[in-house]
Amino acid sequence: MRITRIELQNFRNHIDTSVDWAPHLNVLTGPNGVGKTNLIDAIHYLCMSRSFVTNSDMYVVHQGDSFFKISGTFEGSIRKEFKVSCSYSRGDGKKIFVNDSPLERLSELIGMIPVVVLSPVDKKLTSEGPSERRSFLDSLISQISKAYLRDLIDYRKIIRQRNRLLSEYKMPDQVMKSYLEPWNIQLIETGARIVAKRTEVLNEYRSFLEEAYSRISNIKHKPHFEYKTFCEPSSDPKTVEEQYRQVIEDSFDKERDVEYTTVGPHRDDIVFYLDDFELRKFGSQGQHRLFAISLKLAQLFFFSEYLDDLPILLLDDVFGDLDPHKTEVLLQMLANHEGQTFITSANPLAFNQFVDFSNSSNKHLQFDRGEIINQI
Repeated sequence: MRITRIELQNFRNHIDTSVDWAPHLNVLTGPNGVGKTNLIDAIHYLCMSRSFVTNSDMYVVHQGDSFFKISGTFEGSIRKEFKVSCSYSRGDGKKIFVNDSPLERLSELIGMIPVVVLSPVDKKLTSEGPSERRSFLDSLISQISKAYLRDLIDYRKIIRQRNRLLSEYKMPDQVMKSYLEPWNIQLIETGARIVAKRTEVLNEYRSFLEEAYSRISNIKHKPHFEYKTFCEPSSDPKTVEEQYRQVIEDSFDKERDVEYTTVGPHRDDIVFYLDDFELRKFGSQGQHRLFAISLKLAQLFFFSEYLDDLPILLLDDVFGDLDPHKTEVLLQMLANHEGQTFITSANPLAFNQFVDFSNSSNKHLQFDRGEIINQI
C-alpha cells in the first residue's frame, strides 16, 4: 500500500499544503516545529482516523479556524487506486469518506490502509502502565482482523453497561445477579474471543520481535514477553470461556464493593523481558528505546508477512537518540524494505549515503518556517 498524494487544509500549521509522494522513501528534514510531524500525522489520520500525536481532534485544527480537511490518494494490490478524506469541524465532529462515499462508522477505515508508526512516544510502551501495551496490541490486531475490532467495540459497550448497573442500582445480591446474567453472557463470549485472538497473534508475533531486536541491537540479549490475563491464555475461545465464567462468579462480591467490572481483557498486560530481567523494572533508558523500536519493526515484519499489501511506515524523529551504528543499521534496513516509508528528522544525518534521491522512487523534502522550501 502507498499514498501518492496528500492535500491538507487548516491542519495544524498547514493552511493549504499538497504533496506528491515517492513510492519508496520520503525523507522530511528541517528544524523542529516547522510541520514535518504534522504532515505524516495527517497520513496517519487517513489510515487510522486519528492522530498519533494527540488524543483530541480539536487540537489539530489550525488556530483561528473551525475545521480541518485531509485528502489522500492511495494505491494497493487489492484496491488499485482510491481516495480517502477526513474532515472535522467543531460542533459537527469527524467524518471519513472513501471515494467520496461517507463511512457509517469510523472503525470501517481500520485495516483498509495498514500503517506502522515509530515515534518518541513509543517509550511509553515499555516504561508506563498496561493501557499503553493494550492499545498497541489492539491497534496491531485490529488492522488484520475486522472481527477482532468488532469484538473490541462490543466489549467496551458491554463493560460500560455492566459498570453502570453495578454503580447506579442498589438491590439485594440475588436480584443483582439476575440482572447481571445477560451482560455476563455477552461479556464472557466476547471477552473470550478477544483473549483467544490476542493469544494467537502474540504467539506468532514472538519470532518477529526476536528478529527485529537482533537486527537493530546487535546485542545477544533475547527479548521475550508474557501475556498476563485473568486466566491461562489460550487461542481456543471455548477454553477461555470456561475459565472466564468461573472468574466472574468468584469476583461478584468484590465487584459489588468497588462497583465496576474487575476482571476481563480490559485489564490485560504484556510483561517484557530481556533474558531473565523484567524490562520495565530493571531496563536502562537505552534498552527501553531499543525494545520499543523493535516492537514496531516487528509489527512491520508481521504485517509484511501476513497482509496482501505492505504497510505504510511512519518514522517521526526516531534517529535523534540513536548512535551512528544503529542509525546506519536502521537506514539500511529501511532502504531494503520494499514498502513506502516516511522519515522526519531535524538533521539531514547521512541520508544521502543510503538513499538515492536521484531515483524517482525516493524523495527529500526540506522544511523551513512551516513551508516546504525544497523537494528533491
